[in-house]
Amino acid sequence: MERFIDVPGGRLFVVDEGDGPPVVLLHAGIVDLRAWDSLVPHLVAGGCRAVRYDARAWGRSTTEDVAYSNRADLVAVLDTLGIDRAALVGNSRGGQIAFDTAVEFPDRVVAVVGVAAGLGGFEGHPTPEEIALLEEMERLEETGTDVEAITAVNVRAWVDGPGQPAGRAPAWIADHVRATSRHLSAPGHVFGRPIVLDPPAAARLPELRCPVLAVAGALDLSDVPETARHLAAHAPDGRAVVLPDVAHLIAMERPAELASLVLEFLDPLRPWG
Repeated sequence: MERFIDVPGGRLFVVDEGDGPPVVLLHAGIVDLRAWDSLVPHLVAGGCRAVRYDARAWGRSTTEDVAYSNRADLVAVLDTLGIDRAALVGNSRGGQIAFDTAVEFPDRVVAVVGVAAGLGGFEGHPTPEEIALLEEMERLEETGTDVEAITAVNVRAWVDGPGQPAGRAPAWIADHVRATSRHLSAPGHVFGRPIVLDPPAAARLPELRCPVLAVAGALDLSDVPETARHLAAHAPDGRAVVLPDVAHLIAMERPAELASLVLEFLDPLRPWG
C-alpha cells in the first residue's frame, strides 16, 4: 500500500507491505525509500510488516521551510498506520533518527537496528584521508554549484567506500545515489529545519530501554564501525556486527545477509505491534 501522510508543514510518502510485527525502515541521507526495495521482500517473507517512507525533502516527500522533528514525523507515521510499537531499522542518517526516537519515545520502539548508523553527539576518529574526503564533500555541498562533483564524491565515499576502486559496488547503487544527489541539489530545494535531540543520544545511551543491533561495513569510513562498537559497549543491551567487503549501503549491497541478521535479532521479541 502506498499513501501520503500529512505532518505539520510537510507531507510524507509511505509504503506499507506485509503482515506481522511492524518494522519501520529509515533511509540514509544519500538515498530515498527505494534503497530498501531489495530488503523488504526478505522481511515480508520472514513474517514482518515492512513500512518505509521518504523523509521530508527526500524522494516523494515534501516540506515547507519550517522547524520540525524527525522523531515526531516517525511517530506520526506510526499513529496514522495504527502501530503502537515498532522495530526500527535505520541506515546512516536514518539510524540516527531511529536512536533519537528510541530515546525520546521509548514506549513506541521495541528494538533498533542501526545500519551504518549515525549517533547524535558521538565523534569518531576518521583517518587523515577520510577527513580530506569529508572536507571535500562539505566544501562542495556548501557551494552547491557543481552538482556532478557532489554526486561523484558521494559515490566515492558512500557507494564504493573510501580508498576502494571506482565501480567496486554494483552500478545500479551508484546510479541511485547520483539521482538522489541531483534531486537534493536542485536549485530552490527546500529541506526545512530539523530540530535536533538535546541532549544528544550519545549522552543518553543508558536511557535506551530496547535492544540494539549495530551493523557496519568494513569498507565504510572508519568511524562507522567505531560507532557500532561504541553502541555495543555503551547501550544497555547492545551488540555489533561488522561485515567484510561492504561499505555504507548494506541493505542495497547485501540485502539477504542483512535481512537474516535483522530477523534473527528480532525473532525473540515477537510478537509486538
